[in-house]
Amino acid sequence: MADTDFTADPSRRAPYADALERHADGHPISLLVPGHGASADGISAGLAAFVGERPLQLDVTPLLDGIDLGAGSPRAQAEQLAAEAWGARRTWFLTNGSTQGNRTAAMAIGQLGGDILLQRSVHSSIVDGLVLSGMRPGFILPEIDYRNGAAHNVTPEAVREALATHDGDVKAVYIVSPSYFGAVADVPAIAEIVHAAGAALIVDGAWGPHFGFHPDLPESPLRQGADLSIMSTHKLTGSLTQSALLHLGDTALADTLEPVIERAFRMTSSTSESSLLIGSIDINRRDLQHGAEHIEASLAALSAFSERVREHGRFGLLVDTFDRFPSIVQSDPLRLPIDISSTGLDGHTVRIRLMREHNIWVEMATRTTIVPMVGLGKRPQLDPLLDALDRLADENAGSPGSIDDALRLPAPGALRMLPREAFLGDTELVSAAAAIGRISADSLAAYPPGIPNMLPGEEITAETVAFLQAIAHSAHGYVRGAIDAGLTRFRVVAQ
Repeated sequence: MADTDFTADPSRRAPYADALERHADGHPISLLVPGHGASADGISAGLAAFVGERPLQLDVTPLLDGIDLGAGSPRAQAEQLAAEAWGARRTWFLTNGSTQGNRTAAMAIGQLGGDILLQRSVHSSIVDGLVLSGMRPGFILPEIDYRNGAAHNVTPEAVREALATHDGDVKAVYIVSPSYFGAVADVPAIAEIVHAAGAALIVDGAWGPHFGFHPDLPESPLRQGADLSIMSTHKLTGSLTQSALLHLGDTALADTLEPVIERAFRMTSSTSESSLLIGSIDINRRDLQHGAEHIEASLAALSAFSERVREHGRFGLLVDTFDRFPSIVQSDPLRLPIDISSTGLDGHTVRIRLMREHNIWVEMATRTTIVPMVGLGKRPQLDPLLDALDRLADENAGSPGSIDDALRLPAPGALRMLPREAFLGDTELVSAAAAIGRISADSLAAYPPGIPNMLPGEEITAETVAFLQAIAHSAHGYVRGAIDAGLTRFRVVAQ
C-alpha cells in the first residue's frame, strides 16, 4: 500500500519507518546494541532463519541520529501524524501494549492528587496503576448480560451518580469503550458529565484503535471529548503485537495533563524501545488513513456474514441484544459474538473443538458465546465457521441448560486500605474461611464475566469467596490472580 506522493499529503508517509529503511539500506557497520549486529552472521544465523534477516537490519537501538533524536526527528513526525489521525493533541507510541498506557495514565493522574472513579470491569493493568500511583479508587458498575457472561458499558446516569455520591475529590473517571464484545458507550454524554465535575475522562479504547477511520465505524473518543485514551493498535488494526498508543485529547485539561503524562511515560517506558514495534505503528497509521478500499471490503464482508447468520436462524448474534442495554449506543462491526447455545455445548468447548477439529481459531468464549474477531481491512474465510458450528450442533443435540445463579455478581467488599498499601504491606496466606473479614492483598477476577471481584485493600466477604469458588469449580471458569485453582487460600494483609 506504499505511496510515493509525499509532498501533497504528509500523512501518506511513514517517517519513522522510512528512516529505519534508509538506515538499513546504508548497510552500516554496527558496533553497538542489539547484539545481533543487524546481520545473520555467526550465532545470529538461527534467529535470521526464524524471522528473516531484514527484521534484524531494522531492529536498531534508540537515540540514533536521523531516526529519533531531536524535535523534528522522524519519530516526532510519526507521533504528530498519529495524533492528527486519531484526533488527539499529542500521541505517545507504546511498546509495552495498552498495559503501559494504563499504568502511565494512573501515574499521571496520581500526580494531581485526589481520587479516581473506575468502571468496575477494568483491565488488570489499571489496577496495577492504582498500586503504583497510590490513588484511592471508587467504582462504577457496568451493565451485565448475565445470560451470556458479558460485561458491557456504564451509563451516563451511573457516572453522574458515582460522581455525586463519592466522598472525595475526583480527578478522573476511567471507562471502557468498546467492551470485549464490541459494545460502545455514550462517550460524548459521559465526557460532558465528567467535565462538569472538573475531572478528566480516560477512555480505555484498547479494542477500538480503528474507530474514526470510516463512517460506518464509531468515532474516535478523542473527537468526542475524552481527555486521555489508550488504544492497542495491534489488536484490530494490524501493527505488531505489544504496540499501542496513548493519546492526549485537545480539551480544556490538556495543558494540565500533558506534563504529568510526559513524566509518567518516562517512568513506564523502556529505555530500549523496539524500533520494529514503533515502525509498525507508523505504517499502520498510514495504511489506516489511506486503505479505504480494503476497509470497505472488510466491512462489507462482515456485514454480509452477519446477515447470513441471521438468515440461517440457528445461531444468534449478541449485537442483536445490545438494544436491551441503555449503556450501549453503538457496536463495533469487527466483533462477531455468536450465541452457540443451539449446539448443545458450552462456548468454551465449542472454541476448543473449532481449534482442534476444524483449525478455526476464535478470540474468546463464554458459556453461551464465542467471539470471532476480524482485523480491519482483512477478509478471512467466514463460511467455514458457520459450517463447523452446524456440524457441532448436528452432533450434539440438546441445550446447555439453565444459567448458574453463581454468575450473579456479589457486591464489592468495602475499601479499607489503599490498594498500594495493601499490595506492598506485609501479607500472609490463610484459608478461604479465615480470609472472610480480612483485607485482600491481591486482585482477583472471575471469568466470565471478567470483572474484578476483589482488589487489594478491599474487605473479603463470604459472598465473594463463595462466588469465586463457584466459578473456579465450574467446567470452564477460572479466576485470574488466584493462588490455587480451587481458591482454598487467599493472600491477605497481615494483622
